[in-house]
Amino acid sequence: MGPRGRRFESCRPDKTHQQHPFNSFDPQEIFHVKTTVEQLSPTRVKLEIFVTPEELKPSIDHAYSHIAEQVNIPGFRKGKVPPPLIDQRVGKDAVLEHAVNDGLDGFYRAAITEKELRPLGRPEADIVEWPSNKDFTGDLQLKIEVDVRPELDLPDYNGLAVTVDPIEVSDEEIDSELEKLRSRFGTLITVDRPIKTGDFAQLDLIATIDDAEVDNATGISYEVGSGELLEGLDGVIDSLTAGETTSFEAPLLGGEFAGKDALVTVTINSVKERELPEADDDFAQISSEFDTIDELKADLKTQVERQKAFSQVTDARTKTLDALLALVEVPVPPKLIEDEVHRHLENESRLEDDEHRAEVTESSTATFKTQILLDIIAEKEEVKVSQDELTQYLVQSAAQYGMEPAEFVQVLDQNGQIPSMVGEVARNKALAIVLDKAVVTDSNGKTVDVSEFTTIARGADEPFVAVDGAGDDHEGHDHGDHEGHSH
Repeated sequence: MGPRGRRFESCRPDKTHQQHPFNSFDPQEIFHVKTTVEQLSPTRVKLEIFVTPEELKPSIDHAYSHIAEQVNIPGFRKGKVPPPLIDQRVGKDAVLEHAVNDGLDGFYRAAITEKELRPLGRPEADIVEWPSNKDFTGDLQLKIEVDVRPELDLPDYNGLAVTVDPIEVSDEEIDSELEKLRSRFGTLITVDRPIKTGDFAQLDLIATIDDAEVDNATGISYEVGSGELLEGLDGVIDSLTAGETTSFEAPLLGGEFAGKDALVTVTINSVKERELPEADDDFAQISSEFDTIDELKADLKTQVERQKAFSQVTDARTKTLDALLALVEVPVPPKLIEDEVHRHLENESRLEDDEHRAEVTESSTATFKTQILLDIIAEKEEVKVSQDELTQYLVQSAAQYGMEPAEFVQVLDQNGQIPSMVGEVARNKALAIVLDKAVVTDSNGKTVDVSEFTTIARGADEPFVAVDGAGDDHEGHDHGDHEGHSH
């Protein structure tokens, strides 16, 4: 009778409070249940939960009410069937099983809340002892095994030494940026000569498979050498002139026949070269707010330095995390990794690809270790996430997926993933705090100032989004697929 070996919803470190099976329980209604905890491993525990008749009574009452709404008994309206009649018609066994199934998640949540556990996987429950099915006396005894976030002794991350490449801007890099700017102001001029790399050719394309036309395009303007159209196109049109036609085989990029090889016939309608403006003071005045070409070049150098400074800090961030992970062993539940790898490979239809499985296993393990460690640091540093910070992160994430922010947020909300985004921001801020405390120098011994890029870690003055626990399922938030503090 009842759920044997019952398994709850998967709970990776990035799973959210909203995704939890306890979603229907008000936190204020969490009650005390007698619980003992046996540590099976650093990442797995066994809970033994004892629920008294008094603690089970609300679930019993709810079971009677719910069953009363379901049964049809002549002379009684739905919902008004008295318990004694339900006992006669349905049986106390059914009432008890309904009550236990209904209350099981609540008892589990009460236990892990009281014991301050951070679940990371699917709990497996076994009902060891049932109350009496005659009068509901006697304790309900449960045994539940679940993977949990490990306890870590955080290393001292004040003053971590990190070395990055220096910022050096060559004349060639400045010239390259200037050339890009000149190209934006260039003019296309029709020429009567063979095509060469950098020209713009107007093309007609016809694709056939087994002598049947499957696609065509006319009047396409294509920059020769860009490689942005069909594979092999640059090679076959090189040195052709306007009016000439040639054919070649190439895999199609889209449509019904995407990926299939086709015979492509290409006709050159015209050839144009880009005429660039002279890099002089006049050009500087046309293309920028500067009066001279030297001022423009100085600004381009500053832009390149800025880009390299950002890349330098990104490198420092990665190396800081690597240095931090090298100082502490972060155990990860094997089942957590196994489930994530299976999900990933199943989505890619590559379950039989052992080489790729090894790659995904390695990357998933590293991701989970990072999440767990940063969640714990976020707790220690009392990280908070403001509404503005969350909004900015959502807008940036939407852009990465090529979606409108409103559409992206709607999808997240429908899937209960908004808190997971809060978790990602919290982890980013936790790492920014560690980076801010690190000693970052370049290979020339010069101190690198990362403060401009870590101001986000200084806490939010505006109202913040509170999520209990940065990376654990019970109180927490997301991986993309990955408790206990406020953000």
